[in-house]
Amino acid sequence: MKALILFTLVSAAMLSHAADSLNVRDFGAKGDGETDDTPAFQKALAAAAQAGGGTVLAPRGNYLFAGNLNVPPGVTLRGIWESVPAHNGLRDAGLPKPTDDGTTFLVTENAGTENGPAFLTLNHNATLKGVVIYYPKQKPDDVPDAYPWAIAMRGKNPAVLAVELLNPYNGINTTGSERHLIRDVHGQPLRRGVFVDQIYDIGRIENVHFNPWWSTRPKLFRWQMEHGEAFIFGRTDWQYVFNTFCFGYNVGYKFIKTKAGFCNGNFLGLGADDCYTALVVEDSAPYGLLITNGEFVSFHGPDPTMVEVKASNTGSVRFSNCAFWGPCHQIAKVAGRGTVGFSDCTFVQWDSQKEGRHAIQATGGTVLVRGCEFREAKPQIELGEGVRRAVITGNVFTGPARVMNQSKGSVQIADNAAE
Repeated sequence: MKALILFTLVSAAMLSHAADSLNVRDFGAKGDGETDDTPAFQKALAAAAQAGGGTVLAPRGNYLFAGNLNVPPGVTLRGIWESVPAHNGLRDAGLPKPTDDGTTFLVTENAGTENGPAFLTLNHNATLKGVVIYYPKQKPDDVPDAYPWAIAMRGKNPAVLAVELLNPYNGINTTGSERHLIRDVHGQPLRRGVFVDQIYDIGRIENVHFNPWWSTRPKLFRWQMEHGEAFIFGRTDWQYVFNTFCFGYNVGYKFIKTKAGFCNGNFLGLGADDCYTALVVEDSAPYGLLITNGEFVSFHGPDPTMVEVKASNTGSVRFSNCAFWGPCHQIAKVAGRGTVGFSDCTFVQWDSQKEGRHAIQATGGTVLVRGCEFREAKPQIELGEGVRRAVITGNVFTGPARVMNQSKGSVQIADNAAE
């Protein structure tokens, strides 16, 4: 009797789950890489919305899209991947290609322009999970063709989970999507990776890594390093960013002021490797950018620099327990009227051209450098005339202390250990 009851309950649960799930194949999707599957997908998504929400399943196949998709509120569009895959077989022979396995979206719409609608738009409580987005007509060995955003997140609580953005020109635009969640996303966006703006309630970005797995051919990769921006943050009120990484961009992390405002947030475990400038702050909110456990590397470009805080900055930027290495020209250039602090950080391999550059060069604002280790016998800190306040204490210098103070403001330099 107990077995019968259990069987009945399990059967009911399976029927309920089946009623909430639709298969794109049942709506005419072919997945053969040749048929335009846009209409079939949109019919399935509309049917799920009409039913009050649910999941639209895209089983294994290569789905060609000559149009755009709109995922309605409360609907999940799902492929087969539970964890984000990697398909660098187009770069490295013998490894998987995007058309070998899984659920792959082949996007061809709006080639040549950035200004069209995104390939896929997520609305309130909508989710995209377990797919590969691949632009098969993009050139791996030339200046890339422009495309609109691969994914636009709109409304409240949309999510992108376990998605491989193999080679989009523009990756994910979150404008206006409060409490968005972007988790387990990998790939090689060429011009922009993730853009965040108009977020008035906490957004979340976790385990997003951008590496050149699609192409490292010289002409394309040089263009990416001259023009690419991996993570761009405009107005967002207390953004949470955890375990993110990028390799081979002009700017790894960029903080800007838009018409909506600027960013404040908690950034833990950032990584930027081989970027012309690892992190740029044009402006930030007074509440602060709290950047902890980061690693920043710059060694290519006209003036490889880890951190540049522009003269336009008015907010507070704090680096804690971060590591900076190169070989680069400079660790940080600090300007503006805001506050920039480094605490318990490690600095290695600056002044690669032996020009006598200081690791940290400040020309304005308030500067805090406390408890840091400078592991090269080179100039450490330069305070220009425009620096209003500075505290340089408790640091460890390799070789003699070389702190140049030209500030006419309030400066404290004390208790630093030099060899």
